[in-house]
Amino acid sequence: MIDLLQYEFMQRALIAALLVGLAAPAIGTFMVQRRLALLGDGIGHVALTGVALGFLTGTAPVLTAVAVSVLGAVAIELVRERGRTGGDVALALLFYGGIAGGVLLISLAPGGSNSNLLYYLFGSISSVTTEDVWVIALLAAAVLGVVTFFGRELYVLCQDEEVAKASGLPVRFLSLLIAVTAALTVVIAMRVVGLLLVSALMVVPVATSQQITRSFRSTMLLSMLFGMAATVSGLTSSFYVKVPSGAIIVVIALGGFVLALGLGRFVRRSRPQESSP
Repeated sequence: MIDLLQYEFMQRALIAALLVGLAAPAIGTFMVQRRLALLGDGIGHVALTGVALGFLTGTAPVLTAVAVSVLGAVAIELVRERGRTGGDVALALLFYGGIAGGVLLISLAPGGSNSNLLYYLFGSISSVTTEDVWVIALLAAAVLGVVTFFGRELYVLCQDEEVAKASGLPVRFLSLLIAVTAALTVVIAMRVVGLLLVSALMVVPVATSQQITRSFRSTMLLSMLFGMAATVSGLTSSFYVKVPSGAIIVVIALGGFVLALGLGRFVRRSRPQESSP
């Protein structure tokens, strides 16, 4: 680990990995609780259009990805709420439109090709620059700020939307807030695990902690710990084993889920059964 930290690019990568591992499961807990686990995938495909737009206009792909992802997240939430189209169909529209838009725009960009999108599709954490680290840090702070200040209201919404309405909570605003925060998280994580795998880092640590904990707060805190452990261990493994960092991070996260699933079943079976009267 010490020799890994001797390289500046790995220092930047480690900071980015820790921030992503912290922020992604935080908002992912609300997404899983509200049964929007695939929202990250849909937004990830839309973010691809934003990346391609950055190449086309000659601006920073990360910033255009933020703008397009936020617009896409708002659009899907409005379609889900107002339209007759179901949430799964709206997500499918994002999937197809995002991929098609990204490929189309990158082909129109000067000197652009589909290979330019590979770093964002599959992640390239070793190429993270100092500017990228600052952008990731700011976006991660925004995500954690939303979770901190609106956590109680978002919890009520995710438990029961009708109860949230009866309680006088701004349901539409909170729903849009979850979608927009998820969009920011996707952009945060795309350089670490890639747009195709970003949803895994938002969902798998949460599913892992659910096998062990019972309360919502404990699930969130433990999922954030699992997220940071997966990103750091995956980054370290990719450095020594020479494998793609995004893929190994997700594989490690899935391995943690399998272990937690087995541990949870063992604990439940080992509890003494109450004798029937």
